[in-house]
Amino acid sequence: MNEYNLLLDTDSYKYSHYAQLPPGTTHVSSYIESRGGAFSYARFFGLQGLLKQHFLTPITVSQVEEAERLVAAHGLPFNRRGWMRIAETHAGRLPIEIEAVPEGLDVPTGNVLVQIVNTDPELPWLTAFVETALLRLWYPTTVCTLSAIAQQTILEQLECSCDDPASVLPFRLHDFGARGVSSYESAAIGGAAHLVNFLGTDTTAALTYAADYYHEPMAGYSIPAMEHSTVTSWGRDGEVHSFENMIEHFAKPGKLFAMVADSYDIDYAVDVIIGRQLREKIINSGATLVVRPDSGDPAEVVPRIMTSLARSFGSTTNSKGYLVLAPCVRVIQGDGMELATIRSTGEAILKAGFSAENCAYGMGGGLLQKVNRDSMKFAMKTSAAMIDGEWVDVFKSPKGDATKRSKAGRLALTADLETVRLETLAGRKNLMRPVYRNGELLIDESLVTIRERAARLQYA
Repeated sequence: MNEYNLLLDTDSYKYSHYAQLPPGTTHVSSYIESRGGAFSYARFFGLQGLLKQHFLTPITVSQVEEAERLVAAHGLPFNRRGWMRIAETHAGRLPIEIEAVPEGLDVPTGNVLVQIVNTDPELPWLTAFVETALLRLWYPTTVCTLSAIAQQTILEQLECSCDDPASVLPFRLHDFGARGVSSYESAAIGGAAHLVNFLGTDTTAALTYAADYYHEPMAGYSIPAMEHSTVTSWGRDGEVHSFENMIEHFAKPGKLFAMVADSYDIDYAVDVIIGRQLREKIINSGATLVVRPDSGDPAEVVPRIMTSLARSFGSTTNSKGYLVLAPCVRVIQGDGMELATIRSTGEAILKAGFSAENCAYGMGGGLLQKVNRDSMKFAMKTSAAMIDGEWVDVFKSPKGDATKRSKAGRLALTADLETVRLETLAGRKNLMRPVYRNGELLIDESLVTIRERAARLQYA
């Protein structure tokens, strides 16, 4: 595949739009919002990574020529004059300005998140041309929001059953999603979005993405863990030896390691092998064994496994009246996890008398793949155009679907998280900040800063 070319990262029908604007149009202003959908708010994330990845490299003459050849063969007109102006007059830098809310901010749906306008009056078509690439920020924002909702659900369970929820929360939801997404890039982007809220991940692509685009040398952590092949390769009679091997290699004082327990008979594995045959080795190791059930109904299996572990290793009752397993054992549920199953499993744990701190969750496809642009109804629409020197409102208002009515005018977002017309801001603070102008990134924040903002501004 050829090197990335922004001129080819658009929808085909946009190539003809340069000739479709009203005479006298010099500027077009568009915005991005989540119109609603699955969640009541959006935790905004991913624009900085997207801009660094695709909007900072200057457009070249060779890219213009490549696009011209392909588009002509594709049967569409190509705006060579406009693109050559960008490549030559602007040294390849895109003459647009992008404003956005701060990443990590929680914004109620139905509000402006991003606003874009061209800065060269001869190129008003450019604003809408980059929609295809720019609107993909729906993905990291949707994953980040989903992860934030899960975070809030888990926090509520911890707050009612755990003595120190804040110390436990960062590792309660682990990203298992790398194999379940459509591409390496999706794993990187979605995995980094999850790491705004949590510190646990097995998606290594997210680590390099956070380092490359968000100044975070190490964004997440994991532990040694088994998979079924490393158990079953020992044979059914050798399951105990596979567990012993894990203890010998990874059960070090103060460390965690995970063992999958359902390769054959999870009750035998937990009750007999872990709870009796290997009990002393586990206790004496000074490590914490995390038991992973991987089949069955989590709301039934997880409390049952906890009951067995409490019987074998003991437990204490915390100040809130819930049982806390001995420090040497914990549980992680990673099969079939979505928001609903996290909620139902947590409720079952509490009902059984155990603290939520005894269990972590792993999400795979439910976190990184079972989302789409309609999950939060993301859209980019034009709201204003400067024609003959005056800004005029541009909007749509479909008779058959009032939810698709778009906003009009140049927009701002107040500190009260309300979208208003820019001219009515009247001295109020505008949360929309210029982040990109004429090929330059104006704000370059670290993941640490974004995490702090997200923790401080939880909307839920």
